[in-house]
Amino acid sequence: MDISTLAVFIPACFALNMAPGPNNLLSISNATRYGFVRACMGGAGRLLAFAIMIALAAVGLTAVLHTSEWLFHVIKIVGAAYLFYLAVQLWRTHPQDQGDMNAVSASMWSLARQEFLVAIGNPKAILLFTAFLPQFIDHASAVTHQFAVLGALFLALECIAISLYGYMGVHARRLFARPSGKRLFNRICAGLLAGAASVLLLSRRA
Repeated sequence: MDISTLAVFIPACFALNMAPGPNNLLSISNATRYGFVRACMGGAGRLLAFAIMIALAAVGLTAVLHTSEWLFHVIKIVGAAYLFYLAVQLWRTHPQDQGDMNAVSASMWSLARQEFLVAIGNPKAILLFTAFLPQFIDHASAVTHQFAVLGALFLALECIAISLYGYMGVHARRLFARPSGKRLFNRICAGLLAGAASVLLLSRRA
């Protein structure tokens, strides 16, 4: 893989990583509620989901999603339902429960599972890898190796995105320090998650 390909891939890929989708909204919300470290560790669930999607794209299994309207809709509805569930939970969160991050019972495992389910329940994210990564593949060379390199770069850049959104969440926590501010921030995030779920429900296969 030549340098010119990577020079185009890396900035384009990072733009996708930084797009304010459901998982990045979760990073902000989790950092606000549980702290920077837990939010970043929870992002491991998202990385696992994306690694699975990249592997599926590499072996061509995502072609099934392109041809199966039924499977696409099932994944879409389940993913949107989970986003609505998270939005309701966040809307109903009491600000007093967020006073001491050390007292929060949410484990890193539960946050990672949450990130994984949000990522894996978005069929558009799965199709993204089949539409985006192949554009940078040279079919005259070893395709599997190139998918591995590009996939590893994508995941590395995703780690940076997780950290940046978590950092934003920490600062948001300081801005909304009072209970009324925390309630407002939680409900803004809940509204954004519900909006993302609505967009997902309205999405169609490319």
